[in-house]
Amino acid sequence: MGVFGMAASYLAFATLHFFQFVLAITVCGLYGVDLSRASKAGVRSDSRWVYAEVVGALSALTALLLMVPFFLRFAAVWVWNVVLFILWIALFGVFASLFIHEDPEGNGDIQRMKNAVWVDLVNALLWLFTALGHFVYWFRHRERVSRFTGRARV
Repeated sequence: MGVFGMAASYLAFATLHFFQFVLAITVCGLYGVDLSRASKAGVRSDSRWVYAEVVGALSALTALLLMVPFFLRFAAVWVWNVVLFILWIALFGVFASLFIHEDPEGNGDIQRMKNAVWVDLVNALLWLFTALGHFVYWFRHRERVSRFTGRARV
């Protein structure tokens, strides 16, 4: 049955989405520091940092929406999770190529960005696990009808 009348699958997904939300907000904060600094200096924002903010915002919004129980039954949920996984992997690739092999030499900004790269990877993996979980959930809970008439529920 679950805890407090909630299904165990919902509680598992809600916990996973909570961590996705927290990490997405963390990424927005990590990359937002540089965007804020560029804005205050009157310098044009780098599109890679703007992309990171957009992916973080989409992920945070999605994680909040997916904590609502009825969203889990839609077929498009796992497809959207795959899209978010691809966006996170692209984000990880972009910033990993910039900062993984960089030596911080006491520079806190570079160290912050090196840490942000690993948070990006964890986000990508969480969205992959979520996509797989939602696909399995959708496949098991979809309404099945008979092959020949399409009227009887199987």
